[in-house]
Amino acid sequence: MSDKLLVSDLKDSEIKGKVVFVRVDFNVPIRDGKISENYRIRRTVPTIDYLVDRGAKVVVASHMGRPRGNVISSLSLKPVAERLAELLGREVKFVGKTVGKEVDKSVKALKNGEILVLENLRFHIEERDNDPKFCKHLASLANIYVNDAFGTSHRAHASTFGMAEHFKKRLAGFVVDRELKFLHQLIDSPKRPYLVIVGGSKIKDKIHALKNLIEKADEVIIGGGVAYTFLKAKGVNVGNSVTEEEMIPWVKEALDKHGDKIVLPVDHIVAESFENRKNLIVVDNEIPDELHGFDIGPKTASKFISHIRRKHTIFWSGPMGVFEVDDFSSGTTHIARAIALATWRGSTTVVGGGDTTSAL
Repeated sequence: MSDKLLVSDLKDSEIKGKVVFVRVDFNVPIRDGKISENYRIRRTVPTIDYLVDRGAKVVVASHMGRPRGNVISSLSLKPVAERLAELLGREVKFVGKTVGKEVDKSVKALKNGEILVLENLRFHIEERDNDPKFCKHLASLANIYVNDAFGTSHRAHASTFGMAEHFKKRLAGFVVDRELKFLHQLIDSPKRPYLVIVGGSKIKDKIHALKNLIEKADEVIIGGGVAYTFLKAKGVNVGNSVTEEEMIPWVKEALDKHGDKIVLPVDHIVAESFENRKNLIVVDNEIPDELHGFDIGPKTASKFISHIRRKHTIFWSGPMGVFEVDDFSSGTTHIARAIALATWRGSTTVVGGGDTTSAL
């Protein structure tokens, strides 16, 4: 691997005439074929401009939504390519495939300073599976690999992991560089008091980060599905709520060591099942045996918000409930609004994780 880490570490002569594969995160909201928010696209403009200005042939690739290997027209990146062209003030070509002869031909036809956007990577299940052949085919398109998709860099997918191994020159774009610098500052010297909010469905998915965050933070709020495993470890009845039995020993250890800084829910929005949610109720503390918890209750939301108000640095990863369903979205909404207000008042706030950003 090259010892150069950032795209700007390359000499202009190393860029000119080379095909540069830029993995970005263009997973933006599209409704009725129109992009409602283009922040993720705008962020990549400096990286793409930098390469184009130096004569690179830029191949841009991203995922959109979760098509799970199916071609879904509403998740096409064509509208994104059009918006990118507007933001760059340059022509942007689009090819309606991700790999194959049509893509190979389109890449070979690129001239210095031209840009080509590939179709949605996740139209191929091989992307998620990090399929070796798919990785090799993607890598064959370019001479240089640039990762500017910070929000998906943790996923061991073909375009973020497997294909990069085929390049001697693999570098970070300006989005990734900026986010890493910010996170290093947050981790190494956060302005205190420092609050971490952890939600989502599983501890296992974030165990390594959680261990570090609990050590560093002054307080840790636990919500979402993760909270039910913590509550069960404390001997609280959580009914039929989903828990991770294999994580309970670690949770008990964390509670023994850091219980004074861990803040847990005190009430819950519950139902018989996700499908049968006609008779929603709010219960305090323990959940009846036949019911499932799907969101934090109003008392918990108020409790969490009171902690948020008093913090100078806040890191949030994971929703407070099954936010995709209106009945179970109130907890996440309340927390999001409280964090937005804290940001406005001058707190440093960071939101991480795909589900959390989707909830916003």
